[in-house]
Amino acid sequence: MASDCIFCKISTGEIPATIRYEDDQLIAFEDIDPQAPHHLLIVPRKHIRTTLDLTTADNQLIGHIYQVAGKLAHDLGFAEDGFRVVNNCNEGGGQAVWHIHFHLLGGRDMTWPPG
Repeated sequence: MASDCIFCKISTGEIPATIRYEDDQLIAFEDIDPQAPHHLLIVPRKHIRTTLDLTTADNQLIGHIYQVAGKLAHDLGFAEDGFRVVNNCNEGGGQAVWHIHFHLLGGRDMTWPPG
């Protein structure tokens, strides 16, 4: 855990969030600046700075994140209509918090390319 990381603090309960899912590996909560009717952040409890910092030891974790994304989309009722899972890497890729996380967006049509 990085002591100054907001996502680490959310995952330990130090900072409140509207949690939609959690287990021993990850936590999913509502984004405070939603870009879709459903916008959740799926965050591993393990502090990993960026996508570039993943190792083969994290393969199971990343697979689990995608399985949870599908479960949440089903549970919240937008899986069949379609959804998007997004991971931004580094500043030029749109990453603003230096703890790997995945945006789960649904409830509206997703355009391509994204804005």
